[in-house]
Amino acid sequence: MESNGHARIRRNDFIKENGNSHLSNVDDEHDPWTAWAYKPRTITLLLIGACFLIWASGALDPERDASGDLVTSVKRGVWAMIAVFLAYCLLQAPSTVLIRPHPAIWRLVHGMAVVYLVALTFLLFQKRDDARQFMKFLHPDLGVELPERSYGADCRIYLPENPASRFKNVYETLFDEFVLAHVIGWWGKAILIRNQPLLWVLSIGFELVEYTFRHMLPNFNECWWDSIVLDILICNWFGMHTVRYFDGKTYKWVGLSQQPNIIGKVKRTLGQFTPAQWDKDEWHPLLGPWRFIQVLSLCIVFLTVELNTFFLKFCLWIPPRNSVVIYRLILWWLLAIPTIREYNSYLQDRKPVKKVGAYCWLSLAICIVELLICIKFGHGLYPKPMPIWLVIFWSCVGMAIVTFLLLWSWQHHRSLGKKRR
Repeated sequence: MESNGHARIRRNDFIKENGNSHLSNVDDEHDPWTAWAYKPRTITLLLIGACFLIWASGALDPERDASGDLVTSVKRGVWAMIAVFLAYCLLQAPSTVLIRPHPAIWRLVHGMAVVYLVALTFLLFQKRDDARQFMKFLHPDLGVELPERSYGADCRIYLPENPASRFKNVYETLFDEFVLAHVIGWWGKAILIRNQPLLWVLSIGFELVEYTFRHMLPNFNECWWDSIVLDILICNWFGMHTVRYFDGKTYKWVGLSQQPNIIGKVKRTLGQFTPAQWDKDEWHPLLGPWRFIQVLSLCIVFLTVELNTFFLKFCLWIPPRNSVVIYRLILWWLLAIPTIREYNSYLQDRKPVKKVGAYCWLSLAICIVELLICIKFGHGLYPKPMPIWLVIFWSCVGMAIVTFLLLWSWQHHRSLGKKRR
């Protein structure tokens, strides 16, 4: 028994060193009822995929598609190309630190993010009008100019002149699609960050961003009670309450085959879609000047991704309720889950030479390309200049942060010098 234990330890060490932990002995690591789902079947799936391509492409019956038009053939070819790439990622892409519900799911997310990045790069090289018409290939309702709604035209809570609905402004805001999107989005953000002080920074930061760009987008013109009460104190509280709930939750996972009854097996199956463990992320932004910059960079990327949502919608004429917006937000949330885990592990790593993970790199690349699209397609769409007082305000904020970091770095360097002496 002892020799077998040593052999197993050596085998696991070898697997971890080579980054192929998913190839370890599944019978030892997984429940017998679910071990089959973790065994690699790449050749079998390759043959099944080849059979599907034969059927879909008409390779054995060329006359079947001879009467089809060119546009249809091109569309089918592009979707087939994407499907082949996603199938490859599902089987062969690098795994992340997440294991629930299955590592293959996160490999598929990696492939979807790469497809999205490539599509954004293609869109970046188009003209604005051509890009808007290209969106029709994704959804037939796109490519039409949209009216923008302002939420700050009338900020009165009580309307005495409207007997039918004296609280009309409040009702219209509460039952707007952006409120539900805000609640769900903030809940997802809380699941990702898992740190309440940082969540407060992001919450207040985005309200400042909205106020900064309200002269460019009518959507950002909100009433004070909408920004402070509805957004910060109600919607964001829901996400932070979720963090407190999971912080106090203890996980004790039992295999599916060991559940005593059907109800237990169903609960365990649903539990596969919850975290395997809940690690409370301690970002420690005040640990040092460099850590402060790293955490601040994370906040800036978060706010930029959220800001890109509104500017892409405005520049490309995409309605808020369109499925393209929803798919993008879902993809970003799925991509952010392994990204935040990788970035937090990167910050905690004490190695002298280290690099960010593949998902971090991919998320930053997508954020940059989205921002470039917003800048390129936004030329001439915003006639109102930014108010001078906003320029002065943000310039002072930037100078204050730089001065603070310089003084902090100087003091930190002096403290290290004294310790060495």
